[in-house]
Amino acid sequence: MPRRIFVTGLGIITGIGNNLAETKDSLFHLRTGIGKIQFLDTNLPGEIPVSEVKCSLEECFQLAGIPVTEGYSRNALLGIIAAKEAYRDAKIGDFPGLRTGLISGTTVGGMDRCELYYEDFLTNDSRNIYIDSYDCADSTEKIADILEIKDYLTTISTACSSSANAILLGARMIRNGDLDRVVAGGTESLTKFHLNGFNALKILDKEPCKPFDEKRNGINLGEGAAYIVLESEESVKQSGKPVICELTGWGNSCEAFHQTASSPDGIGAYLAMKKALEMSGLNVADIDYINAHGTGTDNNDISEGRAIEKLFGTEVPPISSTKPYTGHTTSAAGSTEAIIAILCLLEQVIWPNLNFSEPMKDLHFTPVQKLLKGKKVNNVMTNSFGFGGNDTSLIFSKVEQ
Repeated sequence: MPRRIFVTGLGIITGIGNNLAETKDSLFHLRTGIGKIQFLDTNLPGEIPVSEVKCSLEECFQLAGIPVTEGYSRNALLGIIAAKEAYRDAKIGDFPGLRTGLISGTTVGGMDRCELYYEDFLTNDSRNIYIDSYDCADSTEKIADILEIKDYLTTISTACSSSANAILLGARMIRNGDLDRVVAGGTESLTKFHLNGFNALKILDKEPCKPFDEKRNGINLGEGAAYIVLESEESVKQSGKPVICELTGWGNSCEAFHQTASSPDGIGAYLAMKKALEMSGLNVADIDYINAHGTGTDNNDISEGRAIEKLFGTEVPPISSTKPYTGHTTSAAGSTEAIIAILCLLEQVIWPNLNFSEPMKDLHFTPVQKLLKGKKVNNVMTNSFGFGGNDTSLIFSKVEQ
């Protein structure tokens, strides 16, 4: 019998809230974080909408509970804020002696420190320039230092599936008996490199994004961090603390169809969802909600939509993309949306797909358009698909206590 994996802590900061309570409030009030750029130093402040965390760098230091000092990127600070909330929520400090790991997904978030020096590097003849911090792994180490996690730490970088894969790896390590509990998730801050890179791909929408809409026109980037605490059944029994839900299934595939595009038939997404469903022991009819990757690009939405219809057939459950709330938080998207999906289990609701107006002609389903309260939600699936076709699906299930 495989070991059961439980979720015992949640922590999140995005453009719709600096913690879990604020995030939930924004979701219920259909409050988006997408708007004009306020904090990122860019030449595109009025052209491209994004979902920024509503804090300056100095305010991020305050939320993280550490003094302003050199060597901390915005990326690391967001990670510290969210991971500390999850750590406290799970009361990890109350139960020492258990093997604890930190697995964090990130990609380009910490490049804000390098960007401070880029112009100087081009004009400084001495080239004697010190860069005090550079991600990816730097933010993971700083989070681990703050939380005093020493048993195991590593960084996952698989683009937009990074933090979902962090959760997946954490679950595998617990199931294999390597760790008792894991703080798993990801962090990603907006940078010039981030914004300009996606802009060069010509997939940024200059209006609020509208996933699964016939007239969708691309992504709104976002930033944030989100972490969940995973624990073994033995760890939970030892502590006697309540659990939030159970991670019952996970699946990953890598179709390698294209550097940035998914295959038209969505074979990678299909395989990831199929593997997660098979591991969970559930049937397609048992999934009560899918939090779709749903970026709002022409390519993703048709590819993911076809994969969903291939797996679920005529029994497609309620679906929405919550990226119109938070923006696409890239490496942090998997854990951000995992927490948002878990809230559906806790609150017995289904979040709407904001900004939707016109069904896609090539799909047979339409996303949820209104907040659905009082729904029976026992099992949720959340999808995160990265560049290169690295696709991951997670299934979380309600636990009766």
